[in-house]
Amino acid sequence: MFDNRPIGVFDSGVGGLNFAKEIKRLLPCESIIYFGDTKHLPYGEKSPEAIKKYSKEITEFLIQQDCKAILVACNTATANAINEIKETAGEDVLVVDVINPVADKVAYELRSKIGVIATKATVNSGAYKKTIRKHNKHLQVVEVATPLLVPIIEEGFYNTTISKAVLETYLSHKKLDGIDSIILGCTHYPLIQKEIESIFEGKVQVINSPLIVVNTLIHQLQKKNQLANNPNPEYQFYLSDYTDNFLKISKRFFGNKVNLTEKNLDKIIQNS
Repeated sequence: MFDNRPIGVFDSGVGGLNFAKEIKRLLPCESIIYFGDTKHLPYGEKSPEAIKKYSKEITEFLIQQDCKAILVACNTATANAINEIKETAGEDVLVVDVINPVADKVAYELRSKIGVIATKATVNSGAYKKTIRKHNKHLQVVEVATPLLVPIIEEGFYNTTISKAVLETYLSHKKLDGIDSIILGCTHYPLIQKEIESIFEGKVQVINSPLIVVNTLIHQLQKKNQLANNPNPEYQFYLSDYTDNFLKISKRFFGNKVNLTEKNLDKIIQNS
C-alpha cells in the first residue's frame, strides 16, 4: 500500500532545506511541500508565544495542502511549540521533529561530554539537555547560544572570513572545553558544518542530524504504510518573504527548475 500525498517540511528559512534535500536523496519517490517563514526569522530571537503562533499557522497551511506527514525542520519550533504543532496536525498526520531523534540516538552511544550550539530560544528551553539526560543521566550536556549564525547564513555570508571569525569566537566558549561531540542544534547549521569541523580539526565529532531525522521519518512512514511510489514527485516551495539566498540554495539542492511561491502567512490563514 502506498500514499503519494506530499511530505510537509517547515523552517524559519533556508535551514530546513538540508532536511528536504535528505528526504529527496533517501526517498526519491516522495513529493515535498516546503514552507520557509522568512518574514519572521530568526525564530531564535522570538518569544515562545510568537513561535507557537507561527508554527500553528504553518501547520494549518500544510494540512490544507493535504500533507500526510510534517517534518518540523526547526529546532526552535520543536523546542517551543511541538505540542501545539501535534495538536494542530491531529492524530492522522505524522509529525516528526528534529530534536528527539537526535537526542535518542546520541544518548546510547559512547560519549562523555556533548556540546550543543543553537539559537537563544532553543538553548533557553534546555530541550536537548533534558531529552538526552532523560535517556542517559550520566552524559554531560552543555548548550551554547550562537545567535549570529542564522543571520549570517540567511544573508549568504557563510564560508567567509566573517563566519570564520564568529564561529571561532563561539566555539572557543569555555563550556565547550573537552567535548567529544557536538550537535548542530539549528537546522541552518549543516550549511556551515565543514567550517565547524575545520575549527575542531577533526577532534570533535559533528553529529549528522539530517540523516538521523530523515531515517526516523522513513521508519515512521513504513510503520504507517505511507511511503510513496510516485515516479515523478513534485517539489513545491513557499516563502512568507522572498529571499535571493533561499532561491540560490534551493536551486543547488533541487536543480534550476525550482517552483517557488511567495505566500503571506497572515493572508493564508485569513483565506482558509
